[in-house]
Amino acid sequence: MLSPKRVIHRKVQRGRINGCATRANYIDFGDIALVAMEPVWLNAKHIEAARVAINRKLERKGNVWLRIFPDKPVSKKPADTRMGKGKGAPEFWAAVIKPGVILFEVGGVDINLAEQALKLAASKLPIKTRIAFKPTKD
Repeated sequence: MLSPKRVIHRKVQRGRINGCATRANYIDFGDIALVAMEPVWLNAKHIEAARVAINRKLERKGNVWLRIFPDKPVSKKPADTRMGKGKGAPEFWAAVIKPGVILFEVGGVDINLAEQALKLAASKLPIKTRIAFKPTKD
């Protein structure tokens, strides 16, 4: 499971996800990419499930680039706990996703196979996504 090795603050505030992505919104490495269309916190388990689905569909051929990383600790208080007594313990790690962020990139394989792999990965994620292609230079 993905998680940071070290963090400066063990617990962070929730914050808001405003606006569209201004970085990580161009295809830099591969030929085809999966792009988020909704703001969300993606759990490390979601990211790992999508990554495994892509690798299995591609049969470990080509390259897969993971463009997001879960670096936000999300805390929860236990069930049946009264209000107060401080913030809960960190429960899982999440990646903050804005609309337009590229989640995965695939390259080095047939474009149809890569598209099928990204569709399979999109079915594992709890948000709406679309597939984007790198513009060709003709």
